[in-house]
Amino acid sequence: MAEIGAFEAKTHLPRLLRRVQQRERFVITKHNRPVAELIPFRPHDSDKVRDAIAGLKAFQETHSLDGLSIRELIEEGRRY
Repeated sequence: MAEIGAFEAKTHLPRLLRRVQQRERFVITKHNRPVAELIPFRPHDSDKVRDAIAGLKAFQETHSLDGLSIRELIEEGRRY
């Protein structure tokens, strides 16, 4: 993934957007530190999201915490 400075990105945004439409990706930097990614848009696949939620619900029904609460697990984790 190519890096480009913020000033250059601002100056050449239309050209960068054309390249992004062709599936290129860029990391925008400020003072040589990454601050953003310019990537092609991907629409959300609603069916995949629904399937993932259904899978999580099915998992939840077949797995238990053996009577423990989430709060108890958090507190136990903090002790270690």
